[in-house]
Amino acid sequence: MLDQQFAAQIQHIIDNKIKPLGALGQLEKVALQLALIQSQGQSQAAVQIELRKPQMLLFAGDHGIADEGVSIAPSAVTQQMVLNFLAGGAAINCFCRGNDIELTVIDCGILYPVTQAAPNLLLRRLGERTHNFAQQAAMSLEQVEQGLSNGAEIVKQRCMLGADLLMFGEMGIANTSSAAALLSALSGHEVDHCVGKGTGISAEQLSLKIKLVAQGVGRCHELPVKEVLAQVGGFEIVTMVGAFLAAEQQKTPVLVDGFIVSVAAYVATLLQPNVRDYLLFAHRSEEQGHQIVLQLLDAQPLIDLGLRLGEGTGAALAYPLVKAAAQFYNQMASFESAGVTV
Repeated sequence: MLDQQFAAQIQHIIDNKIKPLGALGQLEKVALQLALIQSQGQSQAAVQIELRKPQMLLFAGDHGIADEGVSIAPSAVTQQMVLNFLAGGAAINCFCRGNDIELTVIDCGILYPVTQAAPNLLLRRLGERTHNFAQQAAMSLEQVEQGLSNGAEIVKQRCMLGADLLMFGEMGIANTSSAAALLSALSGHEVDHCVGKGTGISAEQLSLKIKLVAQGVGRCHELPVKEVLAQVGGFEIVTMVGAFLAAEQQKTPVLVDGFIVSVAAYVATLLQPNVRDYLLFAHRSEEQGHQIVLQLLDAQPLIDLGLRLGEGTGAALAYPLVKAAAQFYNQMASFESAGVTV
């Protein structure tokens, strides 16, 4: 758990800014959490919140269940989108550029790999793609462990290079199926409450998706978390879980994106509950399963814009609010310094 020894001191700093108590609402909670995180292991409370090197890590992976027609697009689109990320043409590129967020794409196992080298591409492939989890385990336990290790190694490296805020995005046709299966299997919520329309499938496709996800979930009864990941997880999801676990070890906050990333965060908290202390939540997705996972994590997202794109776009859009929380904590006058008495 976060060391709370400076919590009262940090709250005093916030309360004595030149404003009514609580007048900056959720931004005050964000500032408190960030200041507490950055005070960990220090001899005094953080008097400045440092947010100088935000990093967006975008994890890509393909899913065998896509062959069942549970998405509007085939797996080939994952590679096409990864190429678009590398070329700078996607929504996440626009939002990262606009907010000075460094973007790195990680190939965790897409069906059609990118063959040309790119400075912002990391290859951490666990395979070509997962197996169809409606019919068999998505991956082996060895692949789960390797994915967790890969995610941890990436985060540790980024933190060594100065990253002080992380954001995770994802890309992978049919990955809402995997996320919904993980959520249902690990939380006990009914499959049809966890499965949504993803990229906008038809009612017939949704019915099929629920049926197929239920087949995978049916194999997960009372299995340990890592075995559930092996049964119904995704290469990009398991790598993100490892990244969340390492963020807690590195005492670095993560601004959590939408449904798939939130499910990865939930899984990480089941493996290490202290991960929750380092999570900020960017937005409320339109995907119905996201409402469940937000409740499970007792999360209050910063924005609600009806987003359902993925890619980390919600986190990139919420980042200016996190930066605003740091700015008021760092720069806003106190009643004493401003000479204002109430």
